[in-house]
Amino acid sequence: MPPRWPRIPTRQDPEYRKLDDRMNFAMHVAIFAATNSGMWFFHNFLKTTWEWLPLVTLTWFGVLLAHLIYITVLADYSDTPPKST
Repeated sequence: MPPRWPRIPTRQDPEYRKLDDRMNFAMHVAIFAATNSGMWFFHNFLKTTWEWLPLVTLTWFGVLLAHLIYITVLADYSDTPPKST
């Protein structure tokens, strides 16, 4: 049985924002791993000459690292004040 959120999830809830950001990061890591492992497999298996592949992998890894730094260090998960109408 999947875990249940104890209240209605909204982006104003700091705990929910933190969980949502971490789940987005996990999805980013999964897409990075699947795509890059596939590209490197075909690069090695087909003996292609993809000179751009290391640059793509390192750039994407850099973006992934920046995403990790943002959600662990820079993101502010304090309570957001209610917006005035």
